[in-house]
Amino acid sequence: MSEKISLRNRFIQTISRIGKEMTWYFDSHIHLSDPQYFSDMDFTLHEMESLKIKACCVSMDAENSLQTLELAKKSNLVLPFIGIHPECASDDLDKVVTMIENNHDTIAGVGEIGLDPTYTNNEDSKRQTLVFETLLSCAEKFHKPVSIHSRKSLNDVFQIMTSYDTKHALLHWFDGNKKQLQKAMDMGFFVSFGPVMIYANDKQALLSKSDESKILVETDGPVRFSRCFEMKSAQIAFIPSVIFSASKVLGKSFDDTALLLEKNSNAYLGV
Repeated sequence: MSEKISLRNRFIQTISRIGKEMTWYFDSHIHLSDPQYFSDMDFTLHEMESLKIKACCVSMDAENSLQTLELAKKSNLVLPFIGIHPECASDDLDKVVTMIENNHDTIAGVGEIGLDPTYTNNEDSKRQTLVFETLLSCAEKFHKPVSIHSRKSLNDVFQIMTSYDTKHALLHWFDGNKKQLQKAMDMGFFVSFGPVMIYANDKQALLSKSDESKILVETDGPVRFSRCFEMKSAQIAFIPSVIFSASKVLGKSFDDTALLLEKNSNAYLGV
């Protein structure tokens, strides 16, 4: 009997050790609370558990932020980010600020926030800046990472962020030039690359010139991708493919790249 107990204890210790050593994959930016995912959510959460993927679930507006908070209650693999996307800058800013204050112990970060002239006229631009700066201040107050939208606005984002902490700030789906990438590295930003990197040489070139300690991967689902993805909405299961592509660009094994990205993701999240 004692021999059986001893074998059982060794088995438990081995499983525990394996669990501690298991590398987690991170999707650093996905709209998992988007209605497009609702019908398959149980399957998606099971898939995340099976594939060992954690998701930084970003939000678009106040209503979507509430949906993100509810989704996070279903699984500890969903890391909730709440905020106002620049496309939704006219949304209820006070409501989201209050939501951050009331849930700062449970949210993982603030996002998606940022700037985008695609959605603005002059007045809208002022509103975007107000929303961006207000939510940056909330993130700093509660020491939360931020996920930043910077399409066609990188230089403006750089200017604003000189007044804020950039050590836990992600320029998601980085789409700048090499000079702007260097600026981002100098300022201490994280940058993320998604499924498009698998077939886009320019994204691969940017990845190769990024500080390895500042690289993250994402899907930005439910965005649709072409080529090998056949214009299907991004699924969180795309992440291993993105990691594999990154490993080829970086000249590392898949396992070493996954371990690097896990370390970077935890640094970004401040855990």
